Amino acid sequence: MGILDFLSGQFIDVIHWTDDTRDTMVWRFQREGHEIKYGAKLTVREGQAAVFVHEGQLADVFTPGLYMLETNNMPIMTSLQHWDHAFKSPFKSEIYFVNTTRFTDLKWGTKNPIMCRDPEFGPVRIRAFGTYTVRVNDAGRFLSEIVGTDGEFTMDEISYQVRNIIVQAFSRIVAGSGIPVLDMAANTRELGKLVAGEISKVVAEYGLEIPEFYIENISLPAAVEQALDKRTSMGIVGNLDQYMKFNAAEAMGAENSAMAASMGAGMGAGLGMGMAGQMAQAGPWGAAPAQAAPAAAQQPAAPPPPPPVEKVWHIALNGETHGPFSRATMGQKAQAGELTRESLVWTAGQDGWKPAGDLDELAQLFTVMPPPPPPAG
Repeated sequence: MGILDFLSGQFIDVIHWTDDTRDTMVWRFQREGHEIKYGAKLTVREGQAAVFVHEGQLADVFTPGLYMLETNNMPIMTSLQHWDHAFKSPFKSEIYFVNTTRFTDLKWGTKNPIMCRDPEFGPVRIRAFGTYTVRVNDAGRFLSEIVGTDGEFTMDEISYQVRNIIVQAFSRIVAGSGIPVLDMAANTRELGKLVAGEISKVVAEYGLEIPEFYIENISLPAAVEQALDKRTSMGIVGNLDQYMKFNAAEAMGAENSAMAASMGAGMGAGLGMGMAGQMAQAGPWGAAPAQAAPAAAQQPAAPPPPPPVEKVWHIALNGETHGPFSRATMGQKAQAGELTRESLVWTAGQDGWKPAGDLDELAQLFTVMPPPPPPAG
């Protein structure tokens, strides 16, 4: 091997970059002394751009394709080197490969709640998060504004800055949109377009663009969401009084629900018992005693105290359950012959159905009944 062949072998004939990562945005071509052979082949694949930096100054930018590094396709480098067409010596330059594909599934979110004024709820704080994609659309500007001399620049090194830009734009647009909080979920697409437009203006100065931007969720603080859920539940329930009564009956169970249902009937039964007592004093024909009239005329009778809650009874008749009935009503049925000692009855707390005559509280109804009338004549 001659000395010329040895020297020519020290220089790179083919320059290319195959990315084996998922987050590298810029990679610098490594070569001892940065010596590149004149006439070498440069391969730039799809989704890449190659940027030549000569003596710290941005020179040529190559898009995808196969190039012979000569004066005819390196106009800026030729002018910087003052080359003529016969120049065949190697030159020293730094070559940066820039990944121009989309970096997808990047996350963004509001670190702190955003304060905005809602037309219905007043001042509220909201949070939001979503995803976006980013790509380099101006390799030269991106290299000069962001990368500098970094030999391997990754997406993580700029994602934090991009997230700050997104959150700032989102906060400004949402706070000034006037869209009610309850309607933001229906307008995430429009909000996303507005935010993406604002972001693109800023990141364009870095040589970047945001092809896609998505708002996945807009939420309120946990305490506000709980209050909103209660308000929604009230709207679904409708009549809150009836709903509370229904819940109380469900919680008490079958036994207590029967007692709760009988409270109104118990009050009516107490009034009926008071009326029955007055009728008994009036006599069989409903005429009040003569001595009672002056007392009634002198002063009105005091209202009776509220009646105590009493038991209610159910009657089994022909395979069906009837009731509940108060004790006064049971007495009326006994007088009418609708209730006998053998009638099966049940009340809350009782172990199964039992004959009415076997229960002390009902047996008295049959002992106070008048005897049968004497025969006529």
